[in-house]
Amino acid sequence: MRNLFITGTDTGVGKTWATLGLMTRLQGLGLAVNGMKPVASGSEWQAGRLRNADAILIRNQSSRLVEYELVNPYAFAEPIAPHIAADKQQVFVDIEAMDAAFYAIAEAVDMVVVEGVGGWRTPLSGRLQAEDLIKRLNLSVILVVGLRLGCINHALLTAEAILAAELSFAGWLGNCVCPDYLEAQATIDYLRKQIPAPFLGRIPHLYNFSLEEVGSAIETDRLVPAA
Repeated sequence: MRNLFITGTDTGVGKTWATLGLMTRLQGLGLAVNGMKPVASGSEWQAGRLRNADAILIRNQSSRLVEYELVNPYAFAEPIAPHIAADKQQVFVDIEAMDAAFYAIAEAVDMVVVEGVGGWRTPLSGRLQAEDLIKRLNLSVILVVGLRLGCINHALLTAEAILAAELSFAGWLGNCVCPDYLEAQATIDYLRKQIPAPFLGRIPHLYNFSLEEVGSAIETDRLVPAA
């Protein structure tokens, strides 16, 4: 059973909700699951420290409560690409620090779900890409496709990049981020034929968000070995 990395076709496609929903679903299977968001932009000062809202949600959903700094080692105030934010604040994003935080979390749980930042090629730092961290932590990738106009191009290019990096590709999710996109199912049908990784489910558009509804939309049979 491998730990997971959640990436997306772009920013704003629902990576955090997919992360939380997947954690909820796996916890419902009796697994101890913690989450992590190693790098986050768009954070606010709380009690003298920067805190990211998505990272807080992930920490609160985790099976074992750990220090915030383990969940989110690098938080930046501005909602911009993290490598730019890090450069402006003269912060060195160190893969060793993220590695140490990850294993401090992983030793106490069955699985860790790690959320990326932005789209697949959004750098973590000037020299560090998501695939570097994924390889270092031996993670398996889940791609969240935001179902909207233009997503086929983004989904296929992202899938190609994941495969070209020779990473474990656990599967992909379709997320109905655009309620007036009428071709969501046709898009899923096409992508299922084109992406050589399992389709893990379609997350509906929810006006009142429910972790249980998101989690129930995700198929976990391919992620968790049968007992």
